Amino acid sequence: MSDIRGAKWVDLGDTVVARLESHGEKFEILVDPNKAWDFRRGGDVDLSEVLKSFDIFEDAHKGFKATEEKLLEIFETTDVDEVARIILKKGFIQLTTEQRREIINNKKLQIVNILARNCINPQTSLPHPPARIERAMEEAKVQIDLWRSPEEQAKDVLKMLQPIIPIRMELLKLAVKFPPEFSGKGYSILERFGTVSKDEWQRDGSWIAVVEIPAGLRGKIVETLNNQTRGKAQVKFIKE
Repeated sequence: MSDIRGAKWVDLGDTVVARLESHGEKFEILVDPNKAWDFRRGGDVDLSEVLKSFDIFEDAHKGFKATEEKLLEIFETTDVDEVARIILKKGFIQLTTEQRREIINNKKLQIVNILARNCINPQTSLPHPPARIERAMEEAKVQIDLWRSPEEQAKDVLKMLQPIIPIRMELLKLAVKFPPEFSGKGYSILERFGTVSKDEWQRDGSWIAVVEIPAGLRGKIVETLNNQTRGKAQVKFIKE
């Protein structure tokens, strides 16, 4: 196929560009912003619903199409669907203002939950309520990175919050003894909260385990154990 170039600027309207740059070359496709993002996240979206044009461009705004030679060189195929899938999965997708706001809000909520789950106030040894962490983030003027994972950002946010509120990340160890009638589901209960490091079966059929949990879950695990075992589980916090 020859290098076909459009003669006029393309009006994208509500369409956005998904772009992949590789080996000094740029490849673009025109997509529906919402369906493209759903496709990127593994949603059940048919590719035909995502694509707004069945062409691969060098410059979508100017209508310059990529040549077959370049597609073969970079993607080893000229199949538009296959190339489009690669661009959608590995490339950069322009986001609408609403999408950016939604992603940032979701990541902010995840960061707040990570800190509430894993951190405590060292002055009281109690977790901070999520609302307090969120207020401290606002005071620290935390900027949420659109592309970094919440787990990565939580570590940086923690450092920013420490001058504002007393907070530190901490793990707790506790030993739990389940009576025989609840020993069978003891492991499934504990693994929801942390990592079981030791366990031992007793002659009477009871089960004892040592589990390491984020400090912020101290109250939640005790409440859950009481509810799941009707208050019969014995819990002991272990000091290092």
